[in-house]
Amino acid sequence: MINQEFKAMLSNKNVIRNMAEFAAARGKEIGYENVFDFSLGNPSTVVPQEVTDYMIRLLQEKDSLALHGYSPTTGNVLYKEKIAESLNERFGMEYTGNHIFPTTGAAGALAHAVRAVTKPGDEILLFAPFFPEYTPYLTKAGLTMQVVPADTETFQINFDAFEEMLSEKTAAVLINTPNNPSGVVYSEETLTRLAKILYDCSDRYGHNIFLISDEPYREILYQGVQAPFVSRFYDHTLVCYSFAKSLSMPGERIGYVAVNPRCEDAEYIVPMCGQISRGIGHNCPPSFFQIAVAQFPSLTSDIRVYEKNMNLIYDTLMDLNMTCVKPDGTFYIFPKAPEEDSIAFCEKAKQYDLILVPGDSFGAPGFFRMAYCIDTEKVERAMPRFRQFIQEGYGTINPA
Repeated sequence: MINQEFKAMLSNKNVIRNMAEFAAARGKEIGYENVFDFSLGNPSTVVPQEVTDYMIRLLQEKDSLALHGYSPTTGNVLYKEKIAESLNERFGMEYTGNHIFPTTGAAGALAHAVRAVTKPGDEILLFAPFFPEYTPYLTKAGLTMQVVPADTETFQINFDAFEEMLSEKTAAVLINTPNNPSGVVYSEETLTRLAKILYDCSDRYGHNIFLISDEPYREILYQGVQAPFVSRFYDHTLVCYSFAKSLSMPGERIGYVAVNPRCEDAEYIVPMCGQISRGIGHNCPPSFFQIAVAQFPSLTSDIRVYEKNMNLIYDTLMDLNMTCVKPDGTFYIFPKAPEEDSIAFCEKAKQYDLILVPGDSFGAPGFFRMAYCIDTEKVERAMPRFRQFIQEGYGTINPA
């Protein structure tokens, strides 16, 4: 008999992917250029030319066995050292290569990090709004997931609810900053308060509560915003990162776990991750991309288009008197829908060929996400259609 648990998941697929599939099918009917698809967070800027050029040189000049053979269990040494050097230089940390574990993207990083610092049956807390795939990531690791309700005024942490939900069963806390879907960056004030609470509760419960920080959007920031480096605030932090967004390389599945050198049992966690790989098969990210990315640990693609797109959408939302926290970064925006049922709202939007994602699966019913990593020309064409949808369906106090 096939596994009934995973069979049941077929009827509850990722809502983002469902919307993207609808957009693709609609595109076959009317031309995809006429579908305003804000569903999927697939980077739309090109890989930096120097990265492409370097990869070509590697393929032409380097030994193919070295480029394409298995990497060591705990990763390519050069990649690990270059990541550590970059983090130390940029954020004042003290990593060595021994604190870096290469992974197949941020998903692979999370798969290892949660298993390194929890065991089945433990509780892990996270904050709404959150990336919907956290649910299978965590529950399939045997964890009990506790979601702290969102502070919808700011999308910083709802500390009152958080402190009430912490308990001696809490093994870890998962955060995502800059945040998908809100685009908000957790402030220094937020991270300082979070760290104090975790230190206090760790002392109270007699065990360290680990902090797992999911940071694939760390480099995509707007208007001079800086993203505080989470590990500087709390010792027992594991950072999960991916080059998918910063270098526009999601298909290459290359990321890492960075274990704070001051973390409890820091010297064991990377070797443990190598053993975790044996159990989940999420091991040895591509050798070629470890070697290539090692030369560009701090580089980004041209991300200016994302801020331009964000401002086009945000200005339209404000002109329509809609409620929205302005993003600090990422390529997502998370407005409040003009009706309580955001699923119904997004279904109605389809009639205008606007593909939006309801906020329910992000833990924030009544909101919706727009991924604006698309051509600016298409965003510009989408805004009159969006305005038409809102005005015809809901009216507006200040029509343009």
